[in-house]
Amino acid sequence: MIQFALKCDQGHSFDSWFQSAAAYDKLRAAGHVACAVCGSAEVEKALMAPRVNHGDTAAAKPAPLSEPAADPAQQALAALKAHVEQNTDYVGRNFTTEARKMHSGDAPERAIWGEAKPEEAKALIDDGIQIAPLPFVPTRKTN
Repeated sequence: MIQFALKCDQGHSFDSWFQSAAAYDKLRAAGHVACAVCGSAEVEKALMAPRVNHGDTAAAKPAPLSEPAADPAQQALAALKAHVEQNTDYVGRNFTTEARKMHSGDAPERAIWGEAKPEEAKALIDDGIQIAPLPFVPTRKTN
C-alpha cells in the first residue's frame, strides 16, 4: 500500500491510499480518482515527503509537528458539527423511534439527530420519513 498526497484542479488537498503507484495511475486514467472535497476528477499527485525509517523504530520518537493551516473542508465540517450540536436535539440510539413519532404526529416536530443502524435508516426512508446522514460522529463525553 502507498499513500499519496493529492490535489485537485480546484486547489483542494487530500490524501488517499492505493495498492501501488501503478494502481493509482490505472485508476486515475479510468477517471476513478476524485477529489474528496468537491468530486473533481482532475486530480494530480501533490508534493510530498517520503517516510523513511531510521534504525530502531521502537526507540525513535517522532519530532513534534507544527499545526498545519486548517483545511477549508475541515473548517466547514467543524462549523457544520458545531451548528448541529448547538441547534438540534441529540436523541442518540432513539433516533428511529423519535423520527417515527414526529412523522406520525405523536411528538412535536423538532430538529433531531442521533444514531441508526443502516437497515433502520433505510426503513425510515422507505416509509417516507426524510433523513440524511451526517458526516461526523457525536462528541462522546468520557469519564
